[in-house]
Amino acid sequence: MLVLSRRVGERLIIGDNIVITVIDVRSDGVRIGIDAPREVRVNRAEVLEAVQQANLEAARATDDSALEALRALRPPTPEA
Repeated sequence: MLVLSRRVGERLIIGDNIVITVIDVRSDGVRIGIDAPREVRVNRAEVLEAVQQANLEAARATDDSALEALRALRPPTPEA
């Protein structure tokens, strides 16, 4: 991981087409601006992780309900 110190108004350039600008520095955080092409996805890590977790939970719920639906279609087994 590269760690840099920047002041308000200073920029970082990533590759040829991504520019990150420090907008504001406060005691509780830093505001940054990101200028990137539309095809470059920019996501906050915590939002992406929450979406992935929700997708996993939805997949588990779908799998359980699908399994129950398949079991309901199975012909009854004769009692011995």
